[in-house]
Amino acid sequence: MKLIRFNQLEPNYPTTFSGLLDRFFQDSIGVSKQQFSPAVDISEDEQHYEVQLAVPGMKKKDFHVELVDGKLTISGERKMEEKKEGKNFHSVETHYGSFSRSFFLPEDVDQENLQAQYEDGLLKIKLPKTPKKVQKASIEVK
Repeated sequence: MKLIRFNQLEPNYPTTFSGLLDRFFQDSIGVSKQQFSPAVDISEDEQHYEVQLAVPGMKKKDFHVELVDGKLTISGERKMEEKKEGKNFHSVETHYGSFSRSFFLPEDVDQENLQAQYEDGLLKIKLPKTPKKVQKASIEVK
């Protein structure tokens, strides 16, 4: 007897009418969706913002991080290894393909000193804040 995981939302059968129409037109045109959207966590402390993408199984060279006009774009591609060597996959839940995520940065980000690091399946991008300048003026009362 085999144990098979029950998944009511079978990806081969759309659950909504709009999903059915999307599937119909995508299949008839021949558009293949090989894209996914990795999970993103964004945090902030007093010194910097931090963007974390969960993308396990990738290499540093697979990422492209770009900053243009205050818009941070992170893109890349995760490819499935073609080494089968006698393996029969019963389930593949890992997402493969290309991805692109974009974020508009706040005005207080120091855009010259961004840092990106990939470790343990997490891409961490640190966005340092510019120091707040206190403007003080003395006004003479007349």
